[in-house]
Amino acid sequence: MIQPVLIIQGGAGRKFTDRRRPALLHKKISHILKLAYKKLTETNALKAVTYAVRLLEDDPEFNAGTGSQLQADGHARLSASLMDGKSERFAGVINLERIKNPIFVARALLSETDRVLAGEGAFRFAKKLGLKPQDTRTSGAIRRWKKWQSAGFDTVGACALDRYGHLASATSSGGRGFEQRGRVSDSGMPVANYAHEKCAVSATGIGEEIIEEGLAIKIATRVLDGMKLGQAFRQTFSEIGAKGKQMGAVGLDSKGNVAYASTTEVLIFGWQKGKRIFVSP
Repeated sequence: MIQPVLIIQGGAGRKFTDRRRPALLHKKISHILKLAYKKLTETNALKAVTYAVRLLEDDPEFNAGTGSQLQADGHARLSASLMDGKSERFAGVINLERIKNPIFVARALLSETDRVLAGEGAFRFAKKLGLKPQDTRTSGAIRRWKKWQSAGFDTVGACALDRYGHLASATSSGGRGFEQRGRVSDSGMPVANYAHEKCAVSATGIGEEIIEEGLAIKIATRVLDGMKLGQAFRQTFSEIGAKGKQMGAVGLDSKGNVAYASTTEVLIFGWQKGKRIFVSP
């Protein structure tokens, strides 16, 4: 059996203005990592990344699910996706309203013919699953929207390697914040979330720039073409940094190697492999 590995990320962005935030996020990432890693050892990569992202969506400190930023009209529209590296099947939802855990909807779509749904179609599918509609906006998100303030971080995600050697990835986001209605987040696309038999990648940052770079697909393709995961991350982010673009990513390969990089001031993440644990910041 292979030693399971899990890496999760809680977004990328600017340095913290509140000195208490790093310790708070360190504690939360550590707790979620512990719970999700236990799930990974008991189940498989796909279930583990779904569970990890669901926990991140449930925590209002992160820009996903209940912590999502609001668009210009004051509504929360959520996007999420996941990919099974074994089958190389991708599923996602875009601009989903009034559903707390969009990752659950993306997971259910993985077995459907139509595997990416947006807006009202995604909402109807979520209701068919039995998910109850609710207002996902928090008082903090509404307060920031009224003051036209950004939370500063974008997107959460996870990548896992299970004991069978299978990889999976998942990503979820509340968006950039204050965008116009109809804007499409990268988090519902393969550019932000990709997995195959050799690696899994979850991206975070400015969505439009992630789309332009094809970030997760670019890294995964380089690994598939024979480049080591760490090298693929270094080369990709060297190119991105030279362009002055803002984004980050975390990843795993089939040998259990961990990789992470960003061009932002901060990347919130943590990983676990057996008893080895690392959490940033």
